[in-house]
Amino acid sequence: MDFRFSPEQDALRSSVRSFVANDAPIRFVRDRIDERAGVPNEMWHALTALGWPALLVPEHLGGLGLGLIDAVVVQEELGRGLFPGPFLSSAVLATRAAVELGLDDLLRDLASGARRGTVAIDESGHGDPIDRIGTRATGRGTSYRLDGTKTLVVDGVAADWVLVPARTREGLQTFLVESPTATPAETLDVTRRFATLRFDATPALPVGPRGDHTARWRRVVDDGTVAIAAELIGVGEAANQLAIDYAQSRVVFDKPLSKFQVTRHKAVDMLRGVELARVGTHYAAWASDADAPDRISAVAMAKSAAAEAANFVTAECIQVHGGVGFTWECDAHLYLRRAKVNDMMLGAQGWHRQRVADEYLATI
Repeated sequence: MDFRFSPEQDALRSSVRSFVANDAPIRFVRDRIDERAGVPNEMWHALTALGWPALLVPEHLGGLGLGLIDAVVVQEELGRGLFPGPFLSSAVLATRAAVELGLDDLLRDLASGARRGTVAIDESGHGDPIDRIGTRATGRGTSYRLDGTKTLVVDGVAADWVLVPARTREGLQTFLVESPTATPAETLDVTRRFATLRFDATPALPVGPRGDHTARWRRVVDDGTVAIAAELIGVGEAANQLAIDYAQSRVVFDKPLSKFQVTRHKAVDMLRGVELARVGTHYAAWASDADAPDRISAVAMAKSAAAEAANFVTAECIQVHGGVGFTWECDAHLYLRRAKVNDMMLGAQGWHRQRVADEYLATI
């Protein structure tokens, strides 16, 4: 199997990396923290002009009709820059949900950048993010009301609409809430905007095909998980480079910190974790695009490996910096924060390891 990216995907990576470096450097990210603001509309318009929100939208609906591998390329580079914008929420999660549910009108707006969407899946608890959905919907026809609470809704405040999976007498179904009333949620990750959505007899429109949507939402979770794993690769890669740069410039006892054996051992362990997770994530993206038989286990292995690597590398980055690594002025903690919260999104690494074990034990 050839794991090399195509020339077009390499060009896409270069484009994203250049955009982040020039238009959204770490100073831009820090300004968003200080101002407690999201990405300006001008920034979103720039992303739309580059075609990124249209990556996963089918061509006949105005999109580029590309696959998860292409989204992974973008996600890795955005993770490297800790980009705070709504690419993950709108261009990946909301888009994949709309594709699975056949919501063509929403997809046209997503592709053009006219509107931004998100999904509200996560709820309190642990384990399977689909099984722990407790939000309920009651009603009939096109008139339903939602009751429940959704946590960790990415970009929930800025989204024009949100897709909400909720329990009904017919099983798990999907509801569209326009202009959701969202409360900003404080998380460890200060670089990204999360929200809590509390539904109290909130009007909602049922969308999607008839019948139970559990399998469709599981696929959305799996593809979103691969995108999060790719972002974790970028986070780990950037934290690793930050540690190396500091170790090479910091002089201790008349020689660079990078010359000490303990630092070199750390550098090797950090690189190994990132590169092994990268291979698994790229394979999981391919497995999703190809609908391979081992897709589910590949997704679970990618998330568990990427989350473990990112948590380890970002923590070691702080250790390499020593005391300065614990200060607000050092960027190391920002990468750690993103890694920790990404680990919890759409199922923590422990649950994904359980999935791998279940898949494997079922074959023997």
